Amino acid sequence: MHDSVILVAQWAVSIIELLGIGIITLTAVYSIAVAGYHIAKQYDARGVFQEVRQRLGRGILLGLEFLVAADIIMTVTVDLTFESVGTLALIVMVRTFLSFTLDVELTGRWPWQPEREKSEPL
Repeated sequence: MHDSVILVAQWAVSIIELLGIGIITLTAVYSIAVAGYHIAKQYDARGVFQEVRQRLGRGILLGLEFLVAADIIMTVTVDLTFESVGTLALIVMVRTFLSFTLDVELTGRWPWQPEREKSEPL
């Protein structure tokens, strides 16, 4: 592949990875800050815990999507070998499983089950 395309792809991968890491980090910090505020206001501790889990879980899911996108770009444009494709497949499988289990954990239902009624946010 042309050197300039590889250079652009490497820059894009770095930016997308930083976005994924930033999303996860900022979501974690924000979740903790909101939890601290709600605890200081003496909200129900169980509800605060559930809200932190929901916020953090959604942030992790979004961040993982960015990280998977970066891995795909890197493998397809920069390092296209059987070994790198196999590694990418393994990474995508693990992250997909993680995303699936997080989604089940956040929604409390399997994807093929009907949605529950929404509860009031804190």
